[in-house]
Amino acid sequence: MRNKNNKRFIALALFVTLVIVFIIIKNRSAKDEFVTSEVKASLADIQISVSTTGVVEPQNRLEMKPPIDGRIEEILVREGEKVKRGQILAWMSSTERAALLDAARAHSEKKVKYWEDVYKATPLISPIDGEVIVREVEPGQTLTSSNPVIVLSDRLIVSAQFDETDISRIKVGQKAFITLDAYPGIKIEGVVDHIAYESEMVNNVIIYNVDILPRETPEFLRSGMSANVQVIEKAREGVVIIPLEAIYTEGGKTFVKAKKGPRAAPEKREVVIGLRDEKHAEVISGLTAKDIVVFRGQNYIPQKKKTGTNPFMPFRGRRK
Repeated sequence: MRNKNNKRFIALALFVTLVIVFIIIKNRSAKDEFVTSEVKASLADIQISVSTTGVVEPQNRLEMKPPIDGRIEEILVREGEKVKRGQILAWMSSTERAALLDAARAHSEKKVKYWEDVYKATPLISPIDGEVIVREVEPGQTLTSSNPVIVLSDRLIVSAQFDETDISRIKVGQKAFITLDAYPGIKIEGVVDHIAYESEMVNNVIIYNVDILPRETPEFLRSGMSANVQVIEKAREGVVIIPLEAIYTEGGKTFVKAKKGPRAAPEKREVVIGLRDEKHAEVISGLTAKDIVVFRGQNYIPQKKKTGTNPFMPFRGRRK
């Protein structure tokens, strides 16, 4: 019986010891999470953007269809080739001309030459300056006037879809950046060229199509490519910025803890905040690029208090 009691006592003591060790380790971990950081305010650029996805496509897609039924005799352009308005893209024979030429070939080349001079081929002429993006047929192929021969594009754009909650932030002329899934390491600068006046319903969400025009169209850009679009809503260059974590509110005002030098004591400073991105905020007044802000780092776990505001609590207001 005594041995049994001893075993229970040893087990209980061991359990208590483990609990104490666990509490000590946990308390040390919690203390480690309270990290005070010092960061010098700096001059940098800051911007707010709206991101979405889109597809590369012609802004104006023109299908060239023959004016008559017949046979294609010659195609003069290839896909990717630039063409001018009034340029002849192909030659074709009407059904009657094609039959006459085929009959003449059974006799002699002289007779073929005669009918080629007497019965001229019909040209297919480009109505716009653009680029050939599709070549549908080859010489010798017969077709009707409803069959497209060549598809032209005046210029390639990215058709991006923006939710109705974001469309108020998009304006014609805003700078944008395009990243293609096929070339993720290349960023193409563009501009908002057009915003649709009519919405569409996609997966029960109201969206608006926005045309993003590349400032320079790269050679590798192809219709149908998937793209990611970032439209710059607002931007500031060379402004004082600080981490969002350094900002806190108190009594409806915005403050930071700052000091003028490494050895100076931090003081409470009221600041006016401008643009905010995901990590930083623009300081319009209250700080200079020479000041150092003091704050609790990312590992800081705020303690709940009955009254008052923790000056090290990160500001979580909405972006302006």
